[in-house]
Amino acid sequence: MKVIASQVRKGNVLEIDEKLYVVLTAQNFHPGKGTPVTQVDMRRISDGVKVSERWKTTESVERAHVEETQYQFLYADDEGYHFMEPESFEQVTVAEDVVGDAKVYLQDGMLCHLALYNGIAISIELPQKITVEIVETEPVVKGQTASSSYKPAQADNGLRVMVPPHIGVGTRVVINTEDNSYVERAKD
Repeated sequence: MKVIASQVRKGNVLEIDEKLYVVLTAQNFHPGKGTPVTQVDMRRISDGVKVSERWKTTESVERAHVEETQYQFLYADDEGYHFMEPESFEQVTVAEDVVGDAKVYLQDGMLCHLALYNGIAISIELPQKITVEIVETEPVVKGQTASSSYKPAQADNGLRVMVPPHIGVGTRVVINTEDNSYVERAKD
């Protein structure tokens, strides 16, 4: 299926020269002068080689026909990461190189989208926001809550996140999985 380059997103699978590539990052650049372009970093599925491409935002690229299904994360072990399809209870094991940096975000029971090509998982798409608990940060300073400054904190999954000054240890916060940015205090 042909799509224009500006519609390419992280996790998409593209077919270029009869080879499959999974998109790691996709950014659109709109310079003041000149043609807008889309910069895409990809990993070739067959051998894991990383490739960078730059297209005009209006150029067509071929998205591979892959089966994208929602799966629930179960657990990780020496074999890989185990997911289950909630309707049929069919289980899929995903290799560690496919999960990559996303492993720190995986939580028990989390629903993720897996792209399957011939029954093999080739990419994973996480929810845009997840809830984590802050386990380490500087103490709350009285009177600093109105300030727009942020302080470093460590979440229970090991991520370093910048949070507002009023967030203390034990507070549950929502973070964006694309850039590890603080979104809001968790409502639960």
